Amino acid sequence: MKPRSQESQASPVPPPVATPADARRLADGMLDTMNALLAVIERETELVRAGKIREGMALEKQKSELSRRYAGAISQFKGSQAYMMQSTPELLAALQRHHDMFRAILQVNLTVLATAHAVSEGIVRGVSAEAQRRSMPQTYTASGARSAPPRQHTSPIAVSRSL
Repeated sequence: MKPRSQESQASPVPPPVATPADARRLADGMLDTMNALLAVIERETELVRAGKIREGMALEKQKSELSRRYAGAISQFKGSQAYMMQSTPELLAALQRHHDMFRAILQVNLTVLATAHAVSEGIVRGVSAEAQRRSMPQTYTASGARSAPPRQHTSPIAVSRSL
């Protein structure tokens, strides 16, 4: 049996909050993590929109660490939600409002990344089609229209996924 790596082991979930002060610390920690993650996501969105993909990719490590912290805070929050609903409903409402804003900004980021992916895929497919067109002989059908090359005679292009 192979030993587990440190990365594959799940971090233990802290116990649920039991006091209003603990609830405040949890909320503050979540807000700080969300704000830091939002800053990184907004920066990534700006860079990708500007076509600076390599610089946007450089934020991946920081984004992953903040996402891991956020997921841990959400796990603790789920265990503490019942207590917070009873003892600190105003804090819970503030967290919900901030989380709604967080999701909206995250959706914009995901849309920008999906658009960049679709554009780059379209470019690669266009380059591939053009390379195939140039490498195939130009033939015509009986009606004088240009014929398409048979699929079995096309060859793929190689693409390096590293920037």
